[in-house]
Amino acid sequence: MELNKAASVVKKVGPWAWWRSWWVRQSPVRQDRFANLAPVAAVLLFLAAIASAFWYLRIEEVEREQEAIKRDVEYAQQRLRLRLLERQEQVMRLARDVSNREIKAEQFMVRAEALVQQYPEYQSLTWIDDRRRIIANQSVSSLLPSQHLRAGTVLKIGETESHYSLARDLMQPIYGRVDADDDKTNNNSVLQLHSPLSNDLGRFSGVILAEYSMEGLLRYGIPTEVLAKYAVALRDGDGQLLAGQTIPKRIHLWNLMPGNPRLDNDYEIPVSPVGNDLILRAQAWRTSQGLVGSGLFWLVSVLSVMTAWMLIGNWRHTRRRLQAQKALVAETNFRRAMENSMVTGMRALDLHGRISYVNPAFCQMTGWSEAELVGATAPFPYWPEQDREQLTKRLEEEISGQHSAGGFQVRVKRQNGSLFDARMYVSPLIDASGKHTGWMTSMTDITEPNRIREQLANAHERFTIVLEALDASVSVAPLGSQELLFANKLYRLWFGQDTQGHLRLVAQAGAYEGPNDAEDVDDLAGLPTESLTVASSENAEIFVPELGKWLEVRSRYINWADGRLAQMVIATDITPRRQAEELAAQQAERAQNASRLITMGEMASSVAHELNQPLTAISNYCSGMISRIKSQQVEEKDLLWALDKTAHQAQRAGQIILRIRSFVKRSEPNRALSDVSAMVNESLELAEIELRRRNVRLSHYVAARLPLLMVDPILIEQVLINLMKNAAESIDNAKRPSHQRHVELRVGLQEVDGKSVVEFAVTDSGQGLPPEAIDRVYEAFFSTKAEGMGIGLNLCRSIIESHQGRISAQNLYNAHEVTGCRFSFWIPVEDASTTLQATGVNE
Repeated sequence: MELNKAASVVKKVGPWAWWRSWWVRQSPVRQDRFANLAPVAAVLLFLAAIASAFWYLRIEEVEREQEAIKRDVEYAQQRLRLRLLERQEQVMRLARDVSNREIKAEQFMVRAEALVQQYPEYQSLTWIDDRRRIIANQSVSSLLPSQHLRAGTVLKIGETESHYSLARDLMQPIYGRVDADDDKTNNNSVLQLHSPLSNDLGRFSGVILAEYSMEGLLRYGIPTEVLAKYAVALRDGDGQLLAGQTIPKRIHLWNLMPGNPRLDNDYEIPVSPVGNDLILRAQAWRTSQGLVGSGLFWLVSVLSVMTAWMLIGNWRHTRRRLQAQKALVAETNFRRAMENSMVTGMRALDLHGRISYVNPAFCQMTGWSEAELVGATAPFPYWPEQDREQLTKRLEEEISGQHSAGGFQVRVKRQNGSLFDARMYVSPLIDASGKHTGWMTSMTDITEPNRIREQLANAHERFTIVLEALDASVSVAPLGSQELLFANKLYRLWFGQDTQGHLRLVAQAGAYEGPNDAEDVDDLAGLPTESLTVASSENAEIFVPELGKWLEVRSRYINWADGRLAQMVIATDITPRRQAEELAAQQAERAQNASRLITMGEMASSVAHELNQPLTAISNYCSGMISRIKSQQVEEKDLLWALDKTAHQAQRAGQIILRIRSFVKRSEPNRALSDVSAMVNESLELAEIELRRRNVRLSHYVAARLPLLMVDPILIEQVLINLMKNAAESIDNAKRPSHQRHVELRVGLQEVDGKSVVEFAVTDSGQGLPPEAIDRVYEAFFSTKAEGMGIGLNLCRSIIESHQGRISAQNLYNAHEVTGCRFSFWIPVEDASTTLQATGVNE
């Protein structure tokens, strides 16, 4: 309405007349304030425009310089990358010829000398065999004698040897940086390329080592126009200078301002294919004077300082004029602000019970205005009609001075007729001269606290109903006392009304329930060091013979309503779950035993063939002895020799049968400290029968001084036999030639997620796994073999995971061709003290 009215006035009298009338209506103080705002605003806008212009121009300049150096550095990096790739292709071509035995040491020297002379970044080319022996070496003539790798010597242990080992393990070209001498401060670093060699069987047979000079790479790999425009350098990942030059970073006040781009004008990028260990960095030479060196900057600064000085002088003069006026209204405004900011309603009565003052909070609570309340007498407008008699007696008590210090609760009626609960406190009203002039009453709305108190009571009732209906026993008892603070219905049904059941659950679960009655025992002994009310709960599963149930007991320390430290125990019946777990364990044991029987059934023909040899030998020895005894042409020593051979063959057949019986017989899981080598040897005895039948060679490696494992050896042997048998079948199905029919078993100590484990790996040269089946080979009843049942690998995973281990599979590739598969699993090495406690062995 006011805006519409002002707009209509402007239309009638014109904008200038309206502005003048508005200015006249303002007070002198406001006129002075508005008059001072105009020049200040103008100067501020001027300074803001100048600063924005400088900022914009500087940002544009910085972005252009940074974009130019980024573009030039990326171009230089591409040129250097292409040069490294060309040299890498040359080295790999030379390595390929050496692997194919197309060149010998003399021809290698000729080709290496041609490469070193043609491409100046080469520092040396070296042929190293698989025993780290240097076959041939061609280096530039500028190298020191100590830096030459002489033919016939063995590669020294150091950074070069580590890169050599990495190339041998990965069978792919490896880049690495080493220091040319022991003094690393001279920046005599070289870049090495290890290109692996392989023999006819695809095995590692050495490397071709190419060494590049960092200075040569920088000089011949970076375009000359980039070297002329920037300070170019090669650095490693730690920031150490390898080649080139660097200049100090620019120190500029612009860099200290938040939000501004930095003026370092440098850019760095990793050099591929080397990676983050070789970084190309370029820094632009400084060509401009900067912002401070500009004459326009100083002119604008002087004018701005002069304008600010004049404004400050004008402001000080105006400030002295306003100080006197502000002092007059300061105290009044302060008291009024205090009065209006109070949230407690204040009411003053004179000695006759008439209202003499109410604050805005009181008016806001009741809905009546100050004019309607001041001067009113009882009954007051905010009194409910049904409470007037009671409130009149209360008012008489107030006027007579009979009031309580704790106040009293009343109901108050708002102007709209609604009621709310309030608490009033009455105190005498004393004026400045110490005379009693009336009574001061403060009123607080307590409707919300009363509602919350009622809700808490209802919530407590609902909470109690829920606890009584729980299917778990809940009890609370203070520490060190026989008092039972709380027990729900199920607890009372199981253990009665006393605290004996609570203490028995705590004792069986191994949780702390408080000290004994001995006076010399600390009440807090054995408790957690952190705050008990935030300590994590303790869980335990116990069997209660009186109830015939398995209970899961959870305990936690809490602060009771009276401040005492108490312990809450929750016991849940888990008898059905324990019975289901026992049934599942029995079924898993039957499945494992069935798997061993299936494995031996599949190997039956191989075992029969293995037993046929000692049985045939026994028959031959016996027939020979019978014929020689009948012809009376036998001597005692010949007879003893024949009997010894017969006994040896019978013992061999018995060992084969005993080993098969111990593998397939049904037995309870028996975890014990087991030797890894013994388990591997036992599994090899049975697996070699199947592998020999399929004409597959088996090699194994077991690391020395492996720790003992807490496992069931029969189950681990079952996993190893299954994996080796599957490997032989994969090779047989792939129809590999005789020199490629090979299975390798390796056992060693590894570290996974910060803990020590023993890893078992079975590698074959078969046809591998289909890519879509790698994630499903461990599923039950899924098999990649036409006649497979799909339970072998599923049981293997169950066995390994029951020992807290993991099993995995991956295909082996040569380029895009699958050359085999690798199954591996690991079992964690338990702590010695934990292992001894688990097995009941005393140190």
